[in-house]
Amino acid sequence: MFWWRNEVQPGVSVAFTDTDAGNLALHVGDNPTDVLARRVVVEQAAGLGDGRFQFMDQVHGNTVVSIEAYGPGPTADAMVSAATPPASRSRKAAQPLAVMVADCVPVVFVGNDAGGNRPVIAVAHAGRPGVASAVVPATVEEMRVRGAVQIRAWLGPSICGACYEVPDELRAAVSRQVPETWSSTSWGTPALDLPAGVRAQLAALDVPVEYSGECTLENDSLFSYRRDSRSGRFAGLVWTHD
Repeated sequence: MFWWRNEVQPGVSVAFTDTDAGNLALHVGDNPTDVLARRVVVEQAAGLGDGRFQFMDQVHGNTVVSIEAYGPGPTADAMVSAATPPASRSRKAAQPLAVMVADCVPVVFVGNDAGGNRPVIAVAHAGRPGVASAVVPATVEEMRVRGAVQIRAWLGPSICGACYEVPDELRAAVSRQVPETWSSTSWGTPALDLPAGVRAQLAALDVPVEYSGECTLENDSLFSYRRDSRSGRFAGLVWTHD
């Protein structure tokens, strides 16, 4: 069900699912009823009760949206949600968030307000176009606009720099934007290291990385589009709880 799961601070948890949780995406030709049923199982396993994870319609861009409550999936590649202040008359927890991948980097963020008692959470879909167009820095910026400080990041499983083969001109184009993505495969051909690029972007923003996952292509317990173009999608998740 969960490839990795941890309560990263009191009342906030981060997780990444695996193939045991099944495909969680609606856009890969799977039966929608089955997909929605799997999402409910994941939500129950996370202890959300009647709560729902907010998913996105991901398009490999750099749009970041703020989410107040569960609703139709926004067309975006990053989402931010913050709990209402403790003194608010309409106290509301942050909306649980989800990001789907099958080789791209799923990035999960947790921050707090300056008082340390109001979590600000976020997710980002950092594929090759998203890394090049700075979706991760855009997400951190939006979190800070929402009052977040002491932001930390968790990078879920994704294809590694020794496996993500690309044409030489594509490697050159992306590495011009993010030099740290330049890589070569283990067999000596041009490649991109997207996790390294994300880590470099986060380091430039003083956001520490608490976890960086394994290579999706090298692990059969994770979905990988490069291994199987009909692959499903696993999810990076973040939610608040008592």
